[in-house]
This record gives sequence, structure tokens and C-alpha cells, in this order.
Amino acid sequence: MDSADLLTDAFDRVREVVHDTVEGLSADDLAARPDPGGNTIAWLVWHLTRIQDDHLAGAAGTEQVWTADGWAERFALPFPPAATGYGHTAEDVAAVRAGAGELLGYHDAVHAATLRHLRTLDADALDRVVDASWTPPVTLGVRLVSVVSDDLQHAGQAAFVRGLLQRRGE
Repeated sequence: MDSADLLTDAFDRVREVVHDTVEGLSADDLAARPDPGGNTIAWLVWHLTRIQDDHLAGAAGTEQVWTADGWAERFALPFPPAATGYGHTAEDVAAVRAGAGELLGYHDAVHAATLRHLRTLDADALDRVVDASWTPPVTLGVRLVSVVSDDLQHAGQAAFVRGLLQRRGE
């Protein structure tokens, strides 16, 4: 297994958790909160997908799927197109309302773009510095592992919220 295969497997696992969590839920379920200040499934999935889209597009030197494929217009959120959810308030979280189709469609489009980019990488590409503002500078390999880690944490949080909703409904 080479590094691109390993990263592909990791991003496939993120996609699997996202689908298992979102499928079958209504827009109201996706917007439900575990408490008044908690994150919703919709926000968590939107945010993890926005971070993946933002970071992969930056590393690949391409336009984000969010703007290139019209997802920003479809979601029609009250944020600038560059917003990824970083630093969002409880009110911002509540503003992310979307159906399962939109969330999964956007996530799948970003996943496909991610896999296309991963297929172009070799070991030398992973050593390329993508952010020199950190000490030490961030390489592409470190950035990709960071995205996988962040995505899996947020996907797990979304799955936890789904579990809470199911227990409430019992």
C-alpha cells in the first residue's frame, strides 16, 4: 500500500461515517441540537466538508468545489462563500439548515475531488510545504493527516448527536 492508497482509505472512512450518520434524517433532525449551544449534525457535516474542500483545493491549487460547482448558491447560507465554520457562534451553527441530499451531495463531490487529487501524489509531493507560516512549516502530508483527523472527529460528533436523537425518540 502506498501513501495515496492509505490516504484514500482514510477519506473513504470519513465518507462512510458521514453517510451512515446523515442518511434517513429529515432537515429538522439534521438541525436538532443536543443542547441550546450544541452543534447540529448539519453544521458538523457542512463544516467538516468545507474544511476538507478548503484545504484540499488550497493544496491542489484549484477552486473549491463549494464555489466551482454552485454548492454555495444551493445552500444559500448567510455567510461569505469563503466561510468554513471556523469561529462560528451558536447562532451561526443554527443558520446551517440543509437536507440530507444537499449535505451528502456536497460531501460526495468534495470526496471525489479529494480522491482525484490523491491519485496524483507520490511520496515527494507529500513533502512539499503548503503553509510556511507555521514552525515547522506544514507539508502536504501533514496537512492531509490533519484534515482526516479533523474530519473523523467531527463525523464522530455528528454520529453521537444522531445517537442522542434516536434515544430521545425511543
